[in-house]
Amino acid sequence: MFHSFVFCCLCFWHLVGVFADPEEVKSVSVTEGNPVTLDSRLTEIKKDDVIIWRFGQTETIALINKAAGKFNTSVVPDGRYRDRLKLDHQTGSLTITNTRTTDSGLYQVEIRSGIVTTHRFNVTVYARLPVPAINRDSSNCSSSNSSSSQQNCSLVCSVVNVGHVTLSWYKGNSLLSSISVSDLNRNLSLMVNCTDKNSYSCVVKNPISNQTQHLDITRLCHTCASSKGSGLMIGLSSAAVAVFLVLLAAVGIFWIYKRHRKTDQADQTRNEDITYADPTFYQRKAKKSEVKQEEEVVYAGVVMKR
Repeated sequence: MFHSFVFCCLCFWHLVGVFADPEEVKSVSVTEGNPVTLDSRLTEIKKDDVIIWRFGQTETIALINKAAGKFNTSVVPDGRYRDRLKLDHQTGSLTITNTRTTDSGLYQVEIRSGIVTTHRFNVTVYARLPVPAINRDSSNCSSSNSSSSQQNCSLVCSVVNVGHVTLSWYKGNSLLSSISVSDLNRNLSLMVNCTDKNSYSCVVKNPISNQTQHLDITRLCHTCASSKGSGLMIGLSSAAVAVFLVLLAAVGIFWIYKRHRKTDQADQTRNEDITYADPTFYQRKAKKSEVKQEEEVVYAGVVMKR
């Protein structure tokens, strides 16, 4: 009876060593570009130990055979881990350097040392977070009355090229609003009064890091107010230009009219200065008797022009 009990215990221990609690998966997170180390949980590799690292269930990415003196990290056919895997020759732990988001997934290590022990790791590689950008939404600038002290401006905090993060507005340390960003581009709006002296900030974060942008109300609200004033100035300037062009056209027309009228008056004056006179005929007396024919002298009127 005792021998049967011992045999059952040994069988159970062997099964535990083979399956090593398949439900236990350690979560590991890292920011893209940083290294991550997966711990084999060994303090020292024994002479006959064989350690196999896999990505997923079947793809071998690293192999240690202490007896044969093999420490191999070049077993991935597609080469995506080339020069990025390092094995600890003492413990067998695996380090992935220069991590990429495509490295995310399930990793497992199988340690064969008389019994087979397996440890699993769920690795998540997060993209580096950009600093969120805060801009004024000019389409939503509003004013309750003519006083600038009552003016409100709509502000937009946005992030691009990042997913699976949370975007939030804070007033001091108090959360005002928050959204989960699953796609690559998203923004979150906030309406503030231009005279508000409180501290506001926009924060983008994932489970392991965050980036913060603080709001400069004076600069953004001043821009908002200026945009309305600028629009008014542009309208007034356009009206002034239109009036100037109309006046210029009127002056031009008047000048042409005056010049034309002066020309007509000059022509009329020249016509009035002509004097017409009737011709007078004089008969000359004969000086000598031998003159057989009288000579006639014709006098014509003279036209005087001024």
